[in-house]
Amino acid sequence: MESMKDYEKELEASFRKIAEGDIIKGTVIDVNEEEVILDLKYYTQGIIKAENLSNDPDFLAAGRIAVGDEIEATVIRMDDGEGNIELSRKEANDVLAWDRLQALLEEGKTVKVRIKESVPSGVVAYLEGIRAFIPASQITSDYVEDTDAWVGKEIEVKVITVDRDKTKLVLSGKEVAREKEADERNHRISMMVPGTVMEGVVERLMPYGAFIGLGNGISGLVHISQICQKRIATPQEVLKEGQKVKVKILNTNDNKVSLSMKALEEEMVDTESAEEVEEYVSGEAVSTSLGDLLSKLKLR
Repeated sequence: MESMKDYEKELEASFRKIAEGDIIKGTVIDVNEEEVILDLKYYTQGIIKAENLSNDPDFLAAGRIAVGDEIEATVIRMDDGEGNIELSRKEANDVLAWDRLQALLEEGKTVKVRIKESVPSGVVAYLEGIRAFIPASQITSDYVEDTDAWVGKEIEVKVITVDRDKTKLVLSGKEVAREKEADERNHRISMMVPGTVMEGVVERLMPYGAFIGLGNGISGLVHISQICQKRIATPQEVLKEGQKVKVKILNTNDNKVSLSMKALEEEMVDTESAEEVEEYVSGEAVSTSLGDLLSKLKLR
């Protein structure tokens, strides 16, 4: 049940002074295509017309604003002609949004935006109702040539520039995309089992070894000591870029794939040795004569 103190608070609120230019908070009590109506805990209601909701030209209240939401808005007229206070969420947002954007920049948070249009050297989106620029080099992990193809797409971004005085807001999806790619790559590596034999392609030769492409964006290193059984001064003595090779996974420590070609050579040698021994034993059994067997028997 409401106490007398609650009524006192409402009474005080109803007598508070509100002037044009003030930023006030209200609770949404109705939403339609033309306007949003707020309970201001005042003697009259607040009205925000559709055109005063957001700087985003495609913003629609339906689905974005619901009954019960709290909204801050600027008073633009004390009387809209019907006894209501006319408000602008757009104007309040022009003041308050920059603080929220600065917080996003400092915290390094990831947010989603929908790309609205393509412009020279990049695209435009809206965040916190503020028009933001995303350079073509920052849309995703690679440079984007055809920015038109990204219009309408929703991407995850981070705020990288906030300049309230110049009303400049710059976003980047590059870092987020690269973090996701790294997570996916690390997951694929974690599924690789040491001891597995794979086929790959020599991508790069370095003084200390060879990088082998294993597919799905994963490369592994064959250290120079693991290339072959004989000692070599450089990987180029045995390998060349573009060459297909078979490798064995040694380990995947720290999300780095260590490979060996030498281990496969050793296994091959061991297999060949075992086959030779088997042939030798089998041959000996066949050539053993009855006399040899009898000579080994001790007769009493």
